[in-house]
Amino acid sequence: MEDISFKEIPDEGTKEFDALIARVLAGMTTKEKIELCSGKNFWHTKDFKKHGISSIMMTDGPHGLRKQIESADMLGLNASVPSTCFPPAVTSGSTWNRELLFEEGKAIAKEALANGVPVVLGPGMNIKRNPLCGRNFEYFSEDPVVSGEMGASFINGMQETGVACSMKHFAANNQEYLRFSSDSRIDERTLREIYLAGFERAVKKSSPRTVMCAYNKINGTACSDNRVLLTDILRNEWGFDGMVVTDWSAMCNRMNGFSAGCDLSMPGGSAYQEKETLDAVKKGNLSEQLIDESARRVLSLVFRSEKLLRENKNASYDKEEHNNLAGKIAAEGMVLLKNSTGLLPLAEKDGILVVGHMAKDIRYQGSGSSRINPTKVMQFTDLHPEYDFEEAVDENGALIPESFTKALSKASCAKAVILFAGLPDSYESEGFDRSNMRLPESYTRLVNALAGANKNIILVLLGGGAMELPWIDMVPSVIYGGLGGQNAASAVSDIISGKICPSGKLTETWPLSFSDVPSSKTFAKEKDPCYREGIFVGYRYFDAAEKKVLFPFGFGLSYTSFEYKNLVVTGDSVTLTVRNTGNVEGSEVVQIYVEPETKGLFRAKKELRDFCKVHLLPGEEKDVSFEIDDRWFALYQNGWKVPAGDYFILASSSSQDTRLRGKIHLNSEDSIDIPAWQEKSWYAAPSQELTDADWEIMSGQKIPVSETKGKRKYTMDSSIDEMCRDSWIARKMKSGIENSIAKNFGLKAPDYSNENFRMMMASSTATPLRSMVISTGGRFPEWVAKLLLLHANL
Repeated sequence: MEDISFKEIPDEGTKEFDALIARVLAGMTTKEKIELCSGKNFWHTKDFKKHGISSIMMTDGPHGLRKQIESADMLGLNASVPSTCFPPAVTSGSTWNRELLFEEGKAIAKEALANGVPVVLGPGMNIKRNPLCGRNFEYFSEDPVVSGEMGASFINGMQETGVACSMKHFAANNQEYLRFSSDSRIDERTLREIYLAGFERAVKKSSPRTVMCAYNKINGTACSDNRVLLTDILRNEWGFDGMVVTDWSAMCNRMNGFSAGCDLSMPGGSAYQEKETLDAVKKGNLSEQLIDESARRVLSLVFRSEKLLRENKNASYDKEEHNNLAGKIAAEGMVLLKNSTGLLPLAEKDGILVVGHMAKDIRYQGSGSSRINPTKVMQFTDLHPEYDFEEAVDENGALIPESFTKALSKASCAKAVILFAGLPDSYESEGFDRSNMRLPESYTRLVNALAGANKNIILVLLGGGAMELPWIDMVPSVIYGGLGGQNAASAVSDIISGKICPSGKLTETWPLSFSDVPSSKTFAKEKDPCYREGIFVGYRYFDAAEKKVLFPFGFGLSYTSFEYKNLVVTGDSVTLTVRNTGNVEGSEVVQIYVEPETKGLFRAKKELRDFCKVHLLPGEEKDVSFEIDDRWFALYQNGWKVPAGDYFILASSSSQDTRLRGKIHLNSEDSIDIPAWQEKSWYAAPSQELTDADWEIMSGQKIPVSETKGKRKYTMDSSIDEMCRDSWIARKMKSGIENSIAKNFGLKAPDYSNENFRMMMASSTATPLRSMVISTGGRFPEWVAKLLLLHANL
């Protein structure tokens, strides 16, 4: 059959478009349709030129385009085309500015079109369950309202251009430890109210073209194989009508994947389980209709993408405009945590000492699949050659003795010291979790010494998440710069100088100590994490336990002040007035929380339900309004239900700074069961000790027991690391892989302190054999994996 090409592709959503898809599908064999639902290679879908089906490219992109032209990988190690590195979600989320996220999504889409990419893999929507998750910098918040709203705005901005988003990682993917094979054990209420709610909000408000299913299992079923998750909830309940793609090598069982509604397995090249799938159809064990449904969704994405690229052959973008936008987002997302003496904004122009490696080599993004090759990067020291500078600590946070001594000497006579500190690259990354919340020990020594030499210290903290700061009382001013993207240095400079009034607010709680976090004892210590704390994540826990924190959720200072007044609560809306009572223009994030007065089934003391950011000139005031929704008051118990009773509506500047309180009474016929075990459980009083027994009775599950004795039974879901226990061949293979990866990174020997080496090992020997087969495109063939299994199971 000759190759064909469709000169004109109808608009998606028309009868003509549907007819084209049906005609192409009807001409394909069952084998071809199965093959279509796996990728061609690492980044491309499969083409069938005889059917007029082109190949399209998809690339990473939660905060910038990572298009790889030559060597491809899923960890950001190989070169990619220069693109604007916008601030990762840890900082863009802290803007609480929907409009800015819309503009960011739109800008990344323009860069995608200029590079011939119609599908961008982002945004990341997972909840920050624990401060140590290595990928927290890619996620917006510990709260599903913030995550859902910011994600929806990003998606709407991107898809306005026609470029498709892939919202990820669906779902309950909250740790990097053994992420390829872990099983998130979680009760349905917690899953619905916390871990699915942000995805639900984004689906309903932005209709993402694709959703990426996560690596992990949920309660024993892999996300790729989970029909309840991908069809019953995502499609039938929420109305999603796009394509589901796996995370790279996340497909567990291809036959179950088709049954679940998982459409496209990526990357391609391995033909993993394609033959078995065809046999299942022939034997009547798998309906061909399910294959057709997935193939139809893949074809719809491919044809609409081909049409989009044809119409945008000459697409381009303004690099400087995007760099400026990146700086604007960074500035709005940076959070002023402390300014006790009014040192900021800094009035002095001379006599300033800058200390820290990150001042000349700013940390502006994380490591892993989201790592961008930026179009440009400015450094703080380049922006301020008039300031004196001492490095004092190196890129890994180790003291440089001679420079450290000079820094102390210079600090004693400086008018102010700007200290750049934070988490080095090696501390947080995709592929592994942080080991603690502390900064390198050298920073403690440096802060103590500098504070003894100069009382005017401005600390600029850089990193992708919450940190322990036991010495914070010694520092009068603290700016949390997060990870600010390629223009972060300009944003820091503008905030310090007062050119920009800080308006960022934290989207996660900063505890005083990691031990205060309810999941601290088990996080990243269990292959199959049990979500023992249930709904009490982040501020929901700290409020209920009445436990002090370093900085609360929603917190952020300003150079001006704001007054809240005139709160009016009706049956369908909340309105109030916000006034700038200071001397400079600035922006305030108004946060609306709901606090139930009536006792009943355990729930959070209060929960965020909406927010808005309002910009005001000095003395200016504006009215803001919010539409009340039934879900403001609902909890999940065999469906969404609203308990009758009284509720307080809180207009707040943070989760612990309520400015105005209103009240509303709700009548409801919903019946809420209160279990007999609740009264004496941890969930009724979260300040006490959380036990395994509490979770088991609440969730109806048992804590998994690890096999410690006897020989294990290994499967394609097992990893080389696991098989090392019983197989000398697996041990030999792991050693060979370690040495090979070390050599590729120019290391003399395997080095697990090197973040790239550690990330690669976590993505190879720690992954299931099935994932290795898929991720290598068949270079690690299935027959070799089965031979390994045969030996390990002898």
